Amino acid sequence: MSFIKSFAILALSMWVLNAQASADGQPAHQLKPMPELADISSDHFPGDPAEHKAVYMWNKSDPDYQHHILNSIQAMIRLYGSNVQIAVVAIGPGIHALAKKPQRKVEKLTYQRIASFAKDYGVRWIACGNTMRTLNWTDADMRLFAEYSEVGAAALVALQENGYKLLVW
Repeated sequence: MSFIKSFAILALSMWVLNAQASADGQPAHQLKPMPELADISSDHFPGDPAEHKAVYMWNKSDPDYQHHILNSIQAMIRLYGSNVQIAVVAIGPGIHALAKKPQRKVEKLTYQRIASFAKDYGVRWIACGNTMRTLNWTDADMRLFAEYSEVGAAALVALQENGYKLLVW
């Protein structure tokens, strides 16, 4: 069978399936909502300790990677509101986003969103001391909201031992 005939049969089949789904008024397939998130209401009161804790590893300087993590943080805040504590541990090339004068390019919007998450939502941004030493950086080189851990990997472990769930990209 030629490529054109195969393509035509495939296109016709897809059109027929779509027409059948449309005739019922129902899509051919619909994803089920996750039952664990069907009712996330709780008796959490603002100021109470958060019931949900997440820590992200931020170890790349790639803008797409950073946008994905920032979008995930935003979605978690939108979903849980004040009932989530979020920490981000910046290791290796990712640490430049926490520097007053990054030595690698950090997009302006990324730089602003990080500051906003720290100020407006209490997201903790933790810098790896090993990476800082490698770059010959001191506290004075870091943004004012940044925290410090002698070893970034140890910060990830400590946060997990304190109930944070590790989310990685």
